[in-house]
Amino acid sequence: MKVEIKKVIPNPSNPRIIKDDKFKKLVNSIKEFPQMLELRPIVVDSNMVVLGGNMRLRACQAAGLREVDILIADKLTDAQKAEFIIKDNIGFGEWNWDLLANEWDVDLLNDWGLELWNPEQSADYSLLDEAGDYEDEIANMEGNVMKAIQIEFRPEDYDEAYELVKYFREFDGYVGGIVLDFLRTQKTKHEK
Repeated sequence: MKVEIKKVIPNPSNPRIIKDDKFKKLVNSIKEFPQMLELRPIVVDSNMVVLGGNMRLRACQAAGLREVDILIADKLTDAQKAEFIIKDNIGFGEWNWDLLANEWDVDLLNDWGLELWNPEQSADYSLLDEAGDYEDEIANMEGNVMKAIQIEFRPEDYDEAYELVKYFREFDGYVGGIVLDFLRTQKTKHEK
C-alpha cells in the first residue's frame, strides 16, 4: 500500500540509527533501486508511527520520495510493538565471509552498505605512531601500568576474539601473557 510520505511518522523511540556514509549509501540504494521498498515496506502501527524502517523512511525523505510503501500492523499490543522495534533492528545470523569474498563483487557490496575488509587497503596506524611521544612519561609512572599493542583480526574472527578477551579479563587473566606465551612457542618452532 502506498501513502504520502508526510503521513508516516518517524518513531522517536527507535534505538537504531544510520549516519554519515552508511546513510548516504542507503539514500543512494533507494534512488537506484526503489523497487526494494515495495518488497520491504515500512511497517507502521494504526497511528502511522514507524515500527520497522525508521532509517529507510528518513532515507526516502532525503531521496525526495513523495510516497512510500507501508504495511500496517494494527493488531499488535504495546508490548509487541516494543518487541518488534528491537527485533526488527537486530542482525540475526552471520555472514559467510568466504562466500561473499569469492562470489560477490566487493565494490558492489560496499556500495550497498555492507562494509567488508579489503586487504588492498592498508590500515591507518598513524595514531599508534604518535604513542612514541608518551614512552618516557609512561616509563616514569608509578605502579603496574599496562601498555597496549594493536592486534588485527579478520572480520569473521573479530567477535570471537573480542568475547575471548572479555572472558579472560573477567577472571583477571593477563591476555598479553597468553599471547606472549603462544608467540614465543611459535617462534621457537620456526627457529628449529
